[in-house]
Formats: sequence, C-alpha cells, structure tokens
Amino acid sequence: MAVKLYIVYYSMYGHVEKLAEEIKKGAASVEGVEAKLWQVPETLDEEVLGKMSAPPKSDVQIITPDELAEADGFVFGFPTRFGMMAAQFKAFLDATGGLWRTQKLAGKPAGIFYSTGSQGGGQETTALTAITQLVHHGMIFVPIGYTFGAGMFEMEQVKGGSPYGAGTYAGDGSRQPSELELKQAFHQGKYLATITKKLKETA
Repeated sequence: MAVKLYIVYYSMYGHVEKLAEEIKKGAASVEGVEAKLWQVPETLDEEVLGKMSAPPKSDVQIITPDELAEADGFVFGFPTRFGMMAAQFKAFLDATGGLWRTQKLAGKPAGIFYSTGSQGGGQETTALTAITQLVHHGMIFVPIGYTFGAGMFEMEQVKGGSPYGAGTYAGDGSRQPSELELKQAFHQGKYLATITKKLKETA
C-alpha cells in the first residue's frame, strides 16, 4: 500500500502554491509514496479578494478536516500575516477539533513551508508559531534542518527558507520563488516523504 503524503496549503497570490508543486515533485520522487496537493477553504468573499487583486484560485481540490486522517504524513504551507500563519489556514485547523478529540493525527510526521513579504517578515516565526498546532494534535514536527546542504548557507542572493522548512519572499507580489528556493522545496518534499515512509514501515 502506498504511503500517502498530503501537501496542504493556502495561497492567495500563488507563491505558496508554487512551492507546494515542487514539494509534491520531491515527495513523488520517493518510491512507494503517493503525494497529493490540497487547498484549504477560502474565508474571504470574492468582493474582498477582488479589492486585494488576488487572482482566481487554481483547480486543486479543497480539503475537509476529516480527510486529513487518511494521510500518513503532511507538509503544511501558508503565507505569513504579521509573523504567523494566514487566518485561512488557522480557520481550517480550528475546524479539526474532532480529529483532536480522537487523536487521529497523533504520531504522524508534518513539515511546514511558507512565504513572507520581506526578510524581516517572519520566515522563522511563521513556522515556529505554527508548531503549536502540531503539538496539540500529537504530530511529529519534521524540520529540514541543514539537510539541504550548501543551499542553506547561500549569501550571494536573497533566499527564503530556514531550518524550519522551505520558504520564499513575495516582496510586493511581483517576485516569484527563485530556482534555489524551488530546489529547497523539492528537497523538503523528498525528505518528508522519506521519513514518512520509514515511520510507516516500522509502525
């Protein structure tokens, strides 16, 4: 039976979604792993999104809280809002009380990835404050640490991400994830998939 890794994300302007796509590619490169992309529901209405110049959402399937229980592992992604996860993703996690009561997610590995507007916009705090959600569910937080190698020490170009997970900088929205940031996202997907597979095989 295939190991299921769910990449669950919220993306308003597409930056997080681009990372999610690379994470899926990395996860799918591990034999025996089935990687799937999911979006969390939008909480803002179309009028508000229009005023924020948000593009239409992609056709990636919307996940429900109960569907999380089907996965063996996760990579959760979101943009930052004042150094913390966006409210849309928090609202989704707030709806997982039933899973918390039954501890259906306990013992399952989870990673985190993110997008911020600037270098001081929360590349580490966004991930750090999100860990509390995993803790209450009993999930195992899996950071990438420095397993990405030399790319973690890049100083000649602007690069998002940290030992907590892959990341990118959106700037005013026009900046897109760099080649190095996408490589880090691929690495995170492969790394999480490998660990999720090991945990399932030894369970």
